[in-house]
Amino acid sequence: MDPDPIAYLDTAAGTAVGRSYKQRFVRALDVRPGHLVLDIGCGPGTDLARLAGTGATVLGLDPDPGMLAEARRRLGGRPGVLLCRGDAHALPLAGATVDRIRADRVLQHLPAPAGALAEVRRVMRPGGLFGLAEPDWETLAVADPDERTSRRFARFVAGRVRNATIGRQATRLCEQAGLRVESVDAVPVTFQDFGTADQILGLRRNADRAVRAGDLTEAEARPWLRRLAGGPFLAGFTFYLVTARSNA
Repeated sequence: MDPDPIAYLDTAAGTAVGRSYKQRFVRALDVRPGHLVLDIGCGPGTDLARLAGTGATVLGLDPDPGMLAEARRRLGGRPGVLLCRGDAHALPLAGATVDRIRADRVLQHLPAPAGALAEVRRVMRPGGLFGLAEPDWETLAVADPDERTSRRFARFVAGRVRNATIGRQATRLCEQAGLRVESVDAVPVTFQDFGTADQILGLRRNADRAVRAGDLTEAEARPWLRRLAGGPFLAGFTFYLVTARSNA
């Protein structure tokens, strides 16, 4: 059974890795008082208050009315925070109007990431800054003596993501959209606790899916999961933080 999407986002943001990269992300955007900041795929408003705390006006955009309803509930009438339903491929903003734009784990899910980046370029002011944070799911590795099952599990997980390698493709896509890449950080995401990894990576639920899909057998998956749960545990993947500037 899939986790509740809002609960999942909250759990991911609350991990040590989640808190760390989000703080780095905000610092990298160099948001200043008076800026208009667009958060594409804002979800339940996880980062809007932090961004508004810089003195900027923050517009949270999401296509999901349920996410926006939760963001409104959490943020109430907080000054400096606006919410809007919209599509990353057709941003509801005039050209050259936004100072800072961020997309946190959004491009991996989009049908046309290049089209979304073209929209980012269109609405950003000359000299504006765009930041994205994306995983590279093909780097997922789970430590276990049965390396064959671990590799097959990792391939199965990556295969479920629309743009599984978007993290490693991000710089190329930004440059092709007319954005000048300023920084690229490859962040190692590691888990040493099975419970946390199970929540974020869906070890049990994805192993069940892999069995149903025929990618793993019960005889492979069950002992593999038992060993992982019994510890010691280690799993990880690579996460990319990229900033790119609109050419003046």
